[in-house]
Parts: sequence; structure tokens; C-alpha cells
Amino acid sequence: MAFLLVICFLPVNAKCQESPQSVNSNELYNKIAHLDSALFDAFNNRKLETLKELFSEDLEFFHDQGGLTNYMQNIGSFEEAFKKDRKVRRELVAGSLEISPIKGYGAVETGIHRFYATEKGKKEQLSSEAKFAMIWREINGIWKMTRVISYAHHEYLK
Repeated sequence: MAFLLVICFLPVNAKCQESPQSVNSNELYNKIAHLDSALFDAFNNRKLETLKELFSEDLEFFHDQGGLTNYMQNIGSFEEAFKKDRKVRRELVAGSLEISPIKGYGAVETGIHRFYATEKGKKEQLSSEAKFAMIWREINGIWKMTRVISYAHHEYLK
């Protein structure tokens, strides 16, 4: 199953051009950090409709172990996973989030995250850790994730 990994790069005092208006780096960082939080709140709480809204329909998800998948494949994977008793929770590694602007498009977010699994009747365990890069596109004030690269996975549960 494909999981999203996200980290962003953005110098704290840099300025960037976004759409027709200028946004300072703190505003961009806060916006993308909020989107990351909303995305994984939806993932952690099995809110499929929110995930559908945050992903672009032309999504390309590159996973070092799973290959390339698209929007429909990812939504299908989430639907199946959310039906199972096994629950998975994502946690962003503190201090790993970096965000950088992409002129005329949006932003890139990079970082490291960990996934924890809870099997029915058992305690939560660290399942995996990976690096990620996510590309966010802004059109008319609406942000959608268009590309994801999830790599350097370390699996802890077999």
C-alpha cells in the first residue's frame, strides 16, 4: 500500500512569488504545514473524502518499493486499507519539515515521517520510516497535491 511521505524546504526569511500575489516564506511554510497536517489527519482518521479533495486527479505517486501509482489507484488503496482492522497512523518527524516555493506553480514539501501500526487487540508499534517529497499546486487559492515521492523506507514490522 502506498503511503505519503512529505518534507518541505524553505528558508525562513526568503520571499517567493506565488500566483499573482507575493507571499512571504513564513506564510507559505504555515500554509503547506497546515495542508500536511490536514492530509494526515484525514489519513489517520480514515477520512477518505478529505483525501480525495487534497489529491489532484492527475496525481503521480512514486514509491521506492511500490512503483508508480495514480489518483484512482491510491484512493482504491486507501478504501481497502480503511476497511481493515489494522490501523495505521502517520507522524511527522519533528524538525524534518522543509518547504520551498515553486514559482508560478506552488511549493515542494520534504521531510521524514513514521508510520505506526495497531493490530486488533495489540499495542501500537513503529511500522516504518521514510523520506518524502510532495509537490503542491495552487490554482485560484485551492491547493492540491500533484506529485509524491516516497523513498528510503525502513520497515520495522515484518
